[in-house]
Amino acid sequence: MSDFLVAALYKFVSLPDFAELQQPILQCCKANQVMGTILLADEGINGTVAGPEEGVKALLAFLRSDVRFEDIEHKESRAADNPFHRIKVRLKKEIVTMGIENISPVNQAGQYVDPEDWNALISDPDVVVIDTRNDYEVSIGTFRGAVDPKTTSFREFPEWFRAQKDLHKKPKIAMFCTGGIRCEKSTSFLKAEGFEDVFHLSGGILKYLETVPEEESLWEGECFVFDQRVSVGHGLRQGPYDLCHACRHPITEQDKGADSYLPGISCPRCHDKLSDDQRLRFAERQHQIELAKARGETHIAADQQAQREAKQAARKAQIEKSNGIETDA
Repeated sequence: MSDFLVAALYKFVSLPDFAELQQPILQCCKANQVMGTILLADEGINGTVAGPEEGVKALLAFLRSDVRFEDIEHKESRAADNPFHRIKVRLKKEIVTMGIENISPVNQAGQYVDPEDWNALISDPDVVVIDTRNDYEVSIGTFRGAVDPKTTSFREFPEWFRAQKDLHKKPKIAMFCTGGIRCEKSTSFLKAEGFEDVFHLSGGILKYLETVPEEESLWEGECFVFDQRVSVGHGLRQGPYDLCHACRHPITEQDKGADSYLPGISCPRCHDKLSDDQRLRFAERQHQIELAKARGETHIAADQQAQREAKQAARKAQIEKSNGIETDA
């Protein structure tokens, strides 16, 4: 059995005192050796954590001792190593950022569909099925026949949807995402836009892969996850993908065999988009990571730097894209 329990959880619920919950939750995590990230906002809680089984279960019990979280559901998986390096409990404006004012599933949302009933729904010819995840997630797996918005950020989803007039011709819309949170918020947005027959996959792809037998599944490929496992398949088994630590996109063993792949520095997707300065920084970071591994340590600072640089590059590219500018970042 793997040594670490991974738990993904979220709940949309009114939390006017969310700032006051930060320190008690953080202290509970630290006391129980639980790592990961938890987000708190007025609209609810969202997080993925990992640690010793008894530690994660102690955290879940602590959360459920608050009446507002007593029915919070979570999804479990296992990992040989802890996929997180530290614990962060952050205060946010939204627990999943869409950027649309007055949108919250606390007030209105679409209909939940259990994984066991999902196949029948998305096989209905009167239903349009939309993957609400970002392009790099969809690239390694999705449901058969689903529409890919090709977004790079969840913030792009409302504008994309409003432009898809052909999708509005079908009477029903079904949406899905990794754990359920983005598609649930998407249904709230669609309801506010005036759509009535809106559905979303309860528990997300992860619950579907855990619940539906592989031989009955309409899922094709792997499901991207936001930790060091990178992807999971049916039964939530860890998948074959690794992560490019330059652009933070999933890569295969075939990608690693390409001349353009340099561990920690570039992959076939990003090798021609990096500046000389970025290559030098990534090379030095990778050198520090390798030194840390040789000492049997985890180079947390280098990994955090990689994430910061990737996010900065993505933000720069998105700004330039919106301004019609080609970028080499």
